[in-house]
Amino acid sequence: MNIFSDRPAWPAMLMRRTLQIVVLALLIGTLCFFMARALPGDLATRIAAGRYGYDMVSNAAADAVRAELGLDRPMWQALLHWLGELARLDLGVSLVSGDPVLHEIAHSLGHTLWLSAVAVAMAALMGLPLGIWAGLHAQGLVDRATMAVAVLLRALPPFMLALLLMIVVAVQFGALPVAGHGHAGSVLLPALTLALGMAAGLARVARGAMLAVVRSPAWEFARTKGLGDGQALWRHGLRNAAVPVVTWLGIQTVFLVEGALVVETLFAWPGIGHALVHAIFGRDIPVLQGTALAMGLMFVLFNLLIDALCMVLDPRLRQGAAA
Repeated sequence: MNIFSDRPAWPAMLMRRTLQIVVLALLIGTLCFFMARALPGDLATRIAAGRYGYDMVSNAAADAVRAELGLDRPMWQALLHWLGELARLDLGVSLVSGDPVLHEIAHSLGHTLWLSAVAVAMAALMGLPLGIWAGLHAQGLVDRATMAVAVLLRALPPFMLALLLMIVVAVQFGALPVAGHGHAGSVLLPALTLALGMAAGLARVARGAMLAVVRSPAWEFARTKGLGDGQALWRHGLRNAAVPVVTWLGIQTVFLVEGALVVETLFAWPGIGHALVHAIFGRDIPVLQGTALAMGLMFVLFNLLIDALCMVLDPRLRQGAAA
C-alpha cells in the first residue's frame, strides 16, 4: 500500500499545520510577554532574588539588573525586540541562570518526553488488551470489572494517586525511589501514576471501538467466510478499531506531556512543567516565553502526527482530505 497515493491530501495538511505553527508562535509569544509583565511585584527585584538569593537583594542590585536587561525600556520596544529574536530562532538567555533558553528547554523537555513515553507504553500495555477483550466479550466479567476500575481510577486526582503509590510502593515495599531522577528506576513511579488513569480511559475507548467493529457488517462477513475470532481480529478488527484508539491516545499524550506538572512536582522530576513554574516564580521571562512556545508548538506537531497516522490507517480519510 502506498500511503502517498493521494498526494494532494498531504501537502494541504502540511500547509495548514505550518500556518498554525506560525500563528501560534506569535500569539503565545505575545501573550506570555504581557502576562509576565502583568504579574504583581517588581520584575527586576524578583530576577535579582533568583540570581543572588532573597537575603542579598537590595535596591542597588535590582537597579543593576534593570539596567542590564533593559527592563526600563518601553514595553512595545521590548516586545518588538523579542519578536525579532524569535524570527531569528533565538530565544535568548535565562535572566536567572544566564544559560541559553534553548538548552534549558531541551533539558527539561527531554525529561518530560521520556516520562510521557514510559507512561504511554505502560498505559498501552495495561489498557489495550483489557479493552479489546472487553469489546469482544461485552457485558462479561472482564468488561464489568474493567468499567468499575476505570471509573475509580479516572475519579482519583493525580496527586492522591501519586501519594498512594509513594506510600505503598516506595515506602512500604521499598521497590522504587520515592522521588528524584538519579536512579534508573526513578521514572517508573511517576510514569505509573500517569499511566493508570490513561490506561483506564484507553480501555474504555478500545472497548467501544472493538464493540463497534464486532457489530459491523464487515465483521459478520469475515465470520461467514469461516475465519475464527483470532483471524478476524488480526485481519480486520484491529485496523478498523485503531483509528479512534490512535486519535484518543494521541490527544491524551499531548495533554499528558503538557499537564504532568503536578506529578513532576511531587516526584521532583525535572520536566518542562516544573521548569515553567520556576520561571513564573523567578519572573524569568525568556524561559517562560520559550517554555510556553515549546508546549504550544508541541501540541500542533502531535496533532500533525495523529492526523498522519489516522490517514495511514484509514484510506477514506486521505480521500476526504484530497477532495
